[in-house]
Amino acid sequence: MSVAQEIKARLDIVEYVQQYVPLKKSGRHYKACCPFHSEKTPSFIVNSETQSWRCFGACSEGGDIFNFAMKLHGWDFRQALEELGRLAGVEVRQQTPQQREQAQHEERLRDILRTAAEAFHSALLQDAPDSQAVLQYAVERRGFSLETIEKYQIGFAVESWDNLLIHLREIGYRDDDIVEAGLAIRNDKGRIYDRFRNRLIIPIRDERGRVVGFGARALGDEHPKYLNSPQTPVFDKSRLLFGLDMARESIRQSGMAIVVEGYMDVIQAHQAGYMNVVAQMGTALTEAQLKLIAPRHAQRIILALDADEAGQNAMRRSLEVARQVLQDDYAGQLSVDIRILQIPGAKDPDDFLRATPEQWPQLIEAALPIADFIINLETEKLPPDASIQERERAARAILPLLYASEDNLYRKANIQKLAMRLRIQEADLLAWAEEQRRIDAAKPPLANYEQPPSLDELPPPPLPLEEDDASEAITNAPPPQPRRRTGRWAAEMQCLRILLRNADLYYALNRTIRELANNDELLLKYAFSEFCEDDFIEPDYRQIMARFLQSLQQETLETQDFIVQAINPMLEPTFQELLQEEAVMVQNKAPRLAGEFEQIWGDFNRFSRRLVDPLAELTAQALQLRQSRIERELKELRWLLQDGNQTKQTGARHDIHEHIATLVRAKHLIDAAIAQHRNMI
Repeated sequence: MSVAQEIKARLDIVEYVQQYVPLKKSGRHYKACCPFHSEKTPSFIVNSETQSWRCFGACSEGGDIFNFAMKLHGWDFRQALEELGRLAGVEVRQQTPQQREQAQHEERLRDILRTAAEAFHSALLQDAPDSQAVLQYAVERRGFSLETIEKYQIGFAVESWDNLLIHLREIGYRDDDIVEAGLAIRNDKGRIYDRFRNRLIIPIRDERGRVVGFGARALGDEHPKYLNSPQTPVFDKSRLLFGLDMARESIRQSGMAIVVEGYMDVIQAHQAGYMNVVAQMGTALTEAQLKLIAPRHAQRIILALDADEAGQNAMRRSLEVARQVLQDDYAGQLSVDIRILQIPGAKDPDDFLRATPEQWPQLIEAALPIADFIINLETEKLPPDASIQERERAARAILPLLYASEDNLYRKANIQKLAMRLRIQEADLLAWAEEQRRIDAAKPPLANYEQPPSLDELPPPPLPLEEDDASEAITNAPPPQPRRRTGRWAAEMQCLRILLRNADLYYALNRTIRELANNDELLLKYAFSEFCEDDFIEPDYRQIMARFLQSLQQETLETQDFIVQAINPMLEPTFQELLQEEAVMVQNKAPRLAGEFEQIWGDFNRFSRRLVDPLAELTAQALQLRQSRIERELKELRWLLQDGNQTKQTGARHDIHEHIATLVRAKHLIDAAIAQHRNMI
């Protein structure tokens, strides 16, 4: 029995739905007005026998308890699995003792942060002169309603060195955990004091609604004006979008996400009723942030960053991230329409929404396609008599974005537009674009901070079918389409195929990786850790690699048998493809040999194994994946150095420089190792 099946066996769908929908017995079923759309005549049916639900009204949707929880709460399948698993008392993930200890530690930090959020919020609502003055500031100066202040749990950090610290100690939290959660600072002399003092506090939540950090706005002339929590085990602002927990359902329904710069912009937009707005919290948009919303929830992304120089620089970096993400998307899944919103009068979204919230929809509708924005941005500073060299530099800066972000239908029109603007022949632009395409193709993929190994990227489980419907669906189902086997995708596939057939090679591979470090602790820490799911990008392969590693921790089942039982059913086709792909290819090419196929394939398989050293092949492919992972991390770290908050933290800046220097050394070692192993294959 799979984890999902065990959860469904323990939870009754009627009892679960009854918590949110007033069901009434109707014959063998239960009925109610659908919670997902407005109606007067009940069309929402829950079947206790099949443990399923269906709306026969406007939604025309249905499914099992997982589908209901996902639709009601805006969860993805991973979140539904974990939340329902917790409710059912089922352990969703098999964890090592170290992983379990780390998970408990992170949960303890989130408990501290949640308690702090409650304390800050209570402080704002107290009947004290300071609290009332800050509440007045939040309402009159920031334009927040009392309902918004309550909804977002906005708070106040009083003017004190240890007010929060004393409160948390009295509850029983340890100083080390309070410091690690980012709520207090320990100086060189060992003294601990509150990080946030005399500031308006905005809790920052992850996509599941859990408090993971805080944004603090100065109430006077203090600097910096905005102070965020530092990076902690539960808070990494490059992997979070502020407001996503509340915006996700609106983004999914509209198919559009509006990305602004700060949390004030988001709160103001949500207060005005525009819920599909999230914030990148002052940094350039990262790949991890982009993939939180696209393409799973949004097919259109509108960037609405501030109009000042910092905002425009962040816009440029965000567009470069988007370009490389789209370019590195071998599977073609990130088909995203990216547009740029320009606010009249160079206002921030916060200012605009407070002044004229009713004009926001028209402003969104007028957002420029990325091509028009880039052409305008890069050519507006060119003098009328710009030299051919100046115009060529502008063209080369614009062309990569035009090619990565636009489809063939618009690309030619954009090239013509650029040719007219720069007074350059189209043929020259096309030649430069092709030259740049070849240069980009030779580069490793962009930094790609995927979500932690999980079921996050999986689609929801299929709706339950009646037996006759299921038979018809299987009979009439179209044949599976082969996936593209190029670049990194092929390397990931080959690594898994070799490991699934020769699990013991995994230990030899890790020994080879460790030997490259030559006992250098920094290299072992930052670059030559064990080969794992973090070396993969393809979501299905990440999951299968994670299950492979779990299989090595048990001794009851063979590797393949364990994975078959452990993986989600949605991954079974991918897993079978890894095991049988060549066999299918040979059968398709030579159907007349069907009767002799098994013998032929066995002979071929044995012969090929004599010709190719599987360890050498595995090592070469794995090193390529590790090389790409290092390249991704290098780019992300270099972006962090450009972050103003990071540059003000000397210790953090030193750590980043050390990390970068180590990764650069590692890259040189891996380059040499790849060349050596290629000669061995």
